[in-house]
Amino acid sequence: MENIIIIGIIVILLAIGFRSTLKHFKGESGCCGGGSAPVEVPEKKLDKVIATKTVIIDGMTCDHCKAWVEKAINEIDGASAKVNLKKREAMVSMEREISDEELRLAISRAGYRVLEIR
Repeated sequence: MENIIIIGIIVILLAIGFRSTLKHFKGESGCCGGGSAPVEVPEKKLDKVIATKTVIIDGMTCDHCKAWVEKAINEIDGASAKVNLKKREAMVSMEREISDEELRLAISRAGYRVLEIR
């Protein structure tokens, strides 16, 4: 009888863990300690967009990650970002020429890795 109870508890704990892991990998959980409250980054308006770049980023899994990346790119003078968490990419609008290295550095300082810049 005790074995059945122990097995039942283990099955329940595994189901909870599996469900949490799925939410994490879908980007629906607070992976970086931020909890589940929505994170809002103020939209940065540019006067005149002269170019755009798509940056593929590794390591983003939740809205907090998205906010960190947007904030890091928005802090670059003349750049504004919109991050698509599902695609793991940032669309960067620029009102001046910004080097790929400057984008890589800002994103890496936020704790993420740039895989590609197009």
